[in-house]
Amino acid sequence: MELCRREDIMTKDNRDLDVESVSAHPEDKNVNQEVLEKYDVDAKVRKLRSRNIVFAIAAIAIAYSLYHLWVTFNPLPALQARSIHVAVGMGLVFLVYPAFKKQDKTRIPFYDWILFLFSLATAGYLIYEYEAIMTTRGGIPNTLDIIMAIATVVLVLEAARRVTGIILPILALVFLVYPFISHNLWMPDMLMTRPFDLGDIFGQLYLKTEGLYSTAISASLQFIFLFILFGAFLAKSGMGQLFNDLAMALAGSKQGGPAKVAVISSGFMGSINGSAIANVVGTGAFTIPLMKKIGYHRNFAGAVEASASVGGQILPPIMGASAFIMAETTGIAYGTIALAALLPAVLYFLGVIMQVHFRAGKDSLRGIPKADLPRTKEVLKEKGHLLLPIVGLVFMLYTGMPIAYAAFYTIVLTVVVAAFRKSTRMGVRDILEALENGARQSLSVMIACAVVGIIIGVVSLTSFGTVMTSAITAFGAGSLFWTLFLTMLASIVLGMGLPSIPAYIITATMTAPALAEFGIPVLVAHLFVFYFGIFANITPPVALAAFAGAGVAGGDPMRTGFNALKLAIAGFIIPYLFVYNPAMLMIDTTDVAVNATEFALPPIIEIVMITVTAIIGIIALSAAVEGYFQTRMNVVTRILLGAGALMTIVPETLTDTIGLIIVLGIFALNYMNARKKNQSPNAA
Repeated sequence: MELCRREDIMTKDNRDLDVESVSAHPEDKNVNQEVLEKYDVDAKVRKLRSRNIVFAIAAIAIAYSLYHLWVTFNPLPALQARSIHVAVGMGLVFLVYPAFKKQDKTRIPFYDWILFLFSLATAGYLIYEYEAIMTTRGGIPNTLDIIMAIATVVLVLEAARRVTGIILPILALVFLVYPFISHNLWMPDMLMTRPFDLGDIFGQLYLKTEGLYSTAISASLQFIFLFILFGAFLAKSGMGQLFNDLAMALAGSKQGGPAKVAVISSGFMGSINGSAIANVVGTGAFTIPLMKKIGYHRNFAGAVEASASVGGQILPPIMGASAFIMAETTGIAYGTIALAALLPAVLYFLGVIMQVHFRAGKDSLRGIPKADLPRTKEVLKEKGHLLLPIVGLVFMLYTGMPIAYAAFYTIVLTVVVAAFRKSTRMGVRDILEALENGARQSLSVMIACAVVGIIIGVVSLTSFGTVMTSAITAFGAGSLFWTLFLTMLASIVLGMGLPSIPAYIITATMTAPALAEFGIPVLVAHLFVFYFGIFANITPPVALAAFAGAGVAGGDPMRTGFNALKLAIAGFIIPYLFVYNPAMLMIDTTDVAVNATEFALPPIIEIVMITVTAIIGIIALSAAVEGYFQTRMNVVTRILLGAGALMTIVPETLTDTIGLIIVLGIFALNYMNARKKNQSPNAA
């Protein structure tokens, strides 16, 4: 569908804006590719000259995808199924990702072929020795087991270095060293353990489902891969263009329209594809130039795209597949998690949209004329049927269908629905390319989950998680607020530089248990650490999503990061609110055990009151941050409005009342001042 019907769109200062040509220049595409390669490791792949090798790798990737579809209905023993998932994926990593940035990317060196074969051998050995490991040896490793375990750990760490960067492997190595030294007398009492030998450590990591092949890899095998594959099929059918066009039709003409388009389209795409950085570069290649053209500063434009893309990870129904990991980890039904996450996510995106709205009002930035935008009716007529697979997915999940089955049937439904119109129909080649793309896109998450398995294995072996919990509660000095604050800091630090899923798994393992000491239900605790693990991607100094936005926009990385942090301010407040009043999650935690998996709904009037006051508070907070509501505000007014906003957001009757008086009073005063200014004879 043509995005625009006229060539030129006039901004407030009558500059021309050609929407169709934005990001169309080859140099812009080159810049975006450079940014993607710098911040998103999925783009640092080889560009091979040999067609035979390209076809061979494609065949392996397609077979890898078909394996996951097959094993959904033909389950293997856990250790075998998970080891195949890791081994083949790891082998693909060595074929697809070069060892070094400056290495020749047009060929595969001989040693990577050797590493590919060694990777396959790690699973082959477990399959061949499975009966002996489970029965004769009873999980007690022999010498060859230990050698294979060490080799597998080394391969996983090297594959992770190539794909995720150096941070996660270093973190895993720190944990791996711990059980070797934890028995020394010079260790602090809190960290001391019994001695562990090579068999204890590497047997835990390789021969059991509590290390490399832990619940993290289980989730990657059963859920994450299938939903990444689902996203690949949606992309092939044109879903990304649908979201862009639909967002343009709905919000493009509004005040600051392109920024609102970025928030809407990036939020939805981020929820599906699960990669904030790739989403920033992909969607941002279209939205960021539009934002800059109508007058948004480049640092702000990059920050809008980053905050929206990261926010997609907290947006139901898919939440970048994290909802399914949380369901697997906590034993809580997916439907309960998705419903609980809904209102906080809506409030977060409301906060971002209102900030871009107020910034547009403050700087007199107009939207795009309606005549130059696609019509909602035409967009839905052309590609609206592509929404049916998502609707079908939600329906299947809420009816209690197993998550893996729902993902499989949704992929099939996507192919069927896409065939309704010629423009979205997928042929055999498209289907094969989607299978290949899904396999390639899954590698970064798979290998990150494998490395996280090292951390989980060490924590399980040494009880380090208990130590972390004790440390957080001790420093919190019995105060829930300070314990929450320390948990937030720990989650942000642990989540820096990591994809959303491994960030959640690490924070859930290391920091969430500390909140159980205060009787906080596991669902609330996991959502709390999940938020801050996710928002580490826009928290300087390691704000990778914001840095990617700065790269596309041509802005300053750190300033873009702080702008993104400001735009996401609601996301740093909301988790505290639902801890103190879980009704915001639409669950009643009265007389509920910490490990509860089922919750009743709170009274409807309570949900309505929390929603209304929180919406007013978020709008007021956005106005205070931007210093604008109908007219500009001075520092004192902004401080008062911010204080009133926070009081309104806090779900207590007294604070709500005081906050509403302050907020509504300032809003009314600003409204009258704006009217007087507009009616003044000197008003321009």
